[in-house]
Amino acid sequence: MNQELEYLIKNADTLPTIPVIATKVMQLSEDENVSVEEISKVVASDSSISACVLKMSNSTFYGCSRQIQTLPHAIMTLGLNTLKTLVIAASTKQVYQPYGLTEKMLWEHSYGAGLAARLIAKDTESVRGDEAFLCGLFHDIGKNIMNFLDNKKFHTVMEISYNEQISFTEAEKRIYPYSHAEVGALVLNKWNFPDTIINAVLNHHDFVFNANEDEYSVKLACVTGLSDMFCRKIGIGIREPESELNIIDSVPATVLNINQEMLDAMLEIFAETFEHEKSFFD
Repeated sequence: MNQELEYLIKNADTLPTIPVIATKVMQLSEDENVSVEEISKVVASDSSISACVLKMSNSTFYGCSRQIQTLPHAIMTLGLNTLKTLVIAASTKQVYQPYGLTEKMLWEHSYGAGLAARLIAKDTESVRGDEAFLCGLFHDIGKNIMNFLDNKKFHTVMEISYNEQISFTEAEKRIYPYSHAEVGALVLNKWNFPDTIINAVLNHHDFVFNANEDEYSVKLACVTGLSDMFCRKIGIGIREPESELNIIDSVPATVLNINQEMLDAMLEIFAETFEHEKSFFD
């Protein structure tokens, strides 16, 4: 990984940090003896996050058949892992402030990828849905950090990508000595996220794995990469849909054993789900 970038990330005191609430919930979720009351108390300490969590808890996306009105009820109904993803998602939106057009597009793409990753994980039965959601949510966090560090430089990449009709990944190679995937991986490492999520973010475009790479890690990276393709295909968080994007012949589709019928069905469900669910994080 680029040494200049590594030094920049490790020594940048002004970088956005993941909110304390999300960090505490992540830590508590690792404790087998944690109580519903403890988790509820932490989430309730931030009124905006707790309100967002309750709103999301009542989403059809999580299969709730009856109204959830309290945090303890949400935890017992959804489970700790799902609650953790909701808290992190609600907290993460704060990292995208100030909320201009660029940040709005980045957020929509990231949240959309989180939804797509969870759906792909469920349909392919390849990885855990809650972990897939977080990978999708954070797959492009590196772009947000690059925009934060030097928005003029970042906008130059976006303009090249749009004007020359090439991918952001191709355009950034002309301007940066590192990729947004590398930036994202280093930031997630600084935020103390698990290696599985860090590696999925790092490899969500290149799909470069070691010969002895854990099968689960490979599939998680492929689910993450595929979620990005879903958003690009439909046009979520980008200026125009990449309608000609060939997904079926991609590495992720091959690794996850997805055929054309499955792909078409997943894309249709994803498009409908995003339209219904995006209002929860507007």
